[in-house]
Amino acid sequence: MEAAAVPRSAAACRAAPAVPVTRTAARSVALPRRALSASVAAAPAPARRLVLAVRRAADGDSVETAPEAVPIEKRFPPFPSVMDINQIREILPHRFPFLLVDRVIEYKAGEYAVGIKNVTINDNFFPGHFPERPIMPGVLMVEAMAQVGGLVMLQPEVGGSRDNFFFAGVDKVRFRKPVIAGDTLIMRMTLTKYQKKFGLAKMEGKAYVGGDLVCEGEFLLISATE
Repeated sequence: MEAAAVPRSAAACRAAPAVPVTRTAARSVALPRRALSASVAAAPAPARRLVLAVRRAADGDSVETAPEAVPIEKRFPPFPSVMDINQIREILPHRFPFLLVDRVIEYKAGEYAVGIKNVTINDNFFPGHFPERPIMPGVLMVEAMAQVGGLVMLQPEVGGSRDNFFFAGVDKVRFRKPVIAGDTLIMRMTLTKYQKKFGLAKMEGKAYVGGDLVCEGEFLLISATE
């Protein structure tokens, strides 16, 4: 005669030890594909490429057939060119070795300009500043920023004159980090006050390398006809 099965009480069920889940079992529990896609999309690019390659391998594709990572030389888009060096030379009177703006990458008439200076070991100031540690002189950073300011000020849209251009003063200049050969100096000059009658312009300037602020200050520029 078979013994009657005795039902387990709720308390007994709660007291029953949990069955441990092994790592193998945990790995076999797959997330829904939609949830996995959302988590992959939020991951950094290298992690996304790795996950996609593993997913292809799991689907039967060889990992070797996955697209290779973009080479480093193709990852960085070129700077835009709002004004090239020839257009800059038509506006600024400076010439070698004192033309310190290579390109304007953004510009809004009467408001601001963003220019770049490619700092190279061939710049004429590096042999003397300094032979053992080439650092761009701070005064030349200030001069380069003033030239970007001149590109804003000398435009016909703000009543500027290309006959004469003077750098009249600078205040509150701070040098945050050294600029060395191989850097690209990105300079933003913003017009904060302009007195057309006297040809006076006050500007705020900031210079960056790789997103790091390297120099900042307030500039006073004068434009006048003879």
